[in-house]
Amino acid sequence: MSEAASADGSIQELLNFAEQLADAARPVSLKYFRTAISAEVKADESPVTIADRETETRLRQMIIEVYPAHGIVGEELGNLNADAETVWVIDPIDGTQAFITGKPLFGTLIGLYRGGKPLLGVMDMPALGERWTAGQGLPTLFDGAPARVRSCANLADAWLYATSPQMFTEPNFPRFENLRLGCRRAVYGAECQAYGLLASGHVDLVCEDTLQPYDYAALIPIIEGAGGVITDWRGKALDLESDGTVIAAGDPALHAVAIEILNS
Repeated sequence: MSEAASADGSIQELLNFAEQLADAARPVSLKYFRTAISAEVKADESPVTIADRETETRLRQMIIEVYPAHGIVGEELGNLNADAETVWVIDPIDGTQAFITGKPLFGTLIGLYRGGKPLLGVMDMPALGERWTAGQGLPTLFDGAPARVRSCANLADAWLYATSPQMFTEPNFPRFENLRLGCRRAVYGAECQAYGLLASGHVDLVCEDTLQPYDYAALIPIIEGAGGVITDWRGKALDLESDGTVIAAGDPALHAVAIEILNS
């Protein structure tokens, strides 16, 4: 047992609980998927549905029941005890626009931070029945089998993913374009699954902007546990105060090239 996990059980025990959370979230979101639900517009102009709120409510109830001293940072229902030593960071439905329009590329993201550092992550794709999991010192698994990034040090050979070109702010869009133009091909629209595809060795780069902690917290252990690198555009480790830029690469050499281009 590592010192980091000793207060609340082993990392494996915490990861098992995170998977229980994902198991509980699946039927809630799927109950509303491809039904005639309406979407509201939040203050940041992003959409939200009853599925988002009901899923997060269920997750928060379970966390509070099992780990009442832990904090929670959630997309839809705000923060609870967010300055705690151990904090769950959850996005009940990552890819709400995909969800609303009947596209199955939406996921539930469950991350856990301890002392400001990412400890574990679960990315569950309810409509696809797919799941990536990882924990500090544990390998990344895809549906229970080891996942591993692929080597690709040459930018011209790299496949690049981003959710949408419209997600980049005006100062950052030209920088993204510089990276995109150097890659073999750019593909859009995979939502959080793009990071799982990178962890499983199908994609080489994921570059995004305007993300919140609940968008990337669960993804850090998944990428790193598969042998990849994930940081902000300056190459700094992602934390709950990061600036919203994210660059993930399967090959550390390719990550270094991407960082250089994004800052040139």
